[in-house]
Amino acid sequence: MSEVTTLYRPVGTAELELIEASGFSAFPPRLPEQPIFYPVTNEAYARQIARDWNVRHNDDHRGFVTRFDVRTDIADSYDRKVVGGAEHEELWVPAEELDQFNAAIVGKIDVIAEYTAESDNAKDQ
Repeated sequence: MSEVTTLYRPVGTAELELIEASGFSAFPPRLPEQPIFYPVTNEAYARQIARDWNVRHNDDHRGFVTRFDVRTDIADSYDRKVVGGAEHEELWVPAEELDQFNAAIVGKIDVIAEYTAESDNAKDQ
């Protein structure tokens, strides 16, 4: 069996519904204005985005954190970018390669956290 790398993806409700429609096995295609799919490499950063960005910027004020495993050989083939502090590390997958990336997911995509505007964990609006 191949080694796997655990990654995280903060998502809003619309993206989560598309993940659910795939049987929790794939991420949906990117929109034309979204050239990069960027899962993050640590849970704390994913939680920060879901709580501080998704809750504020989604119509239903909800954010979710997903966790999934991908084959390490595939994960290692993409650039890792630090986009803030050292903990803000993302994998940058070109949108046109998302199908290949999805094919390398091992197991299911799990939802491990949910944030709402009313949640104690949500940042004040």
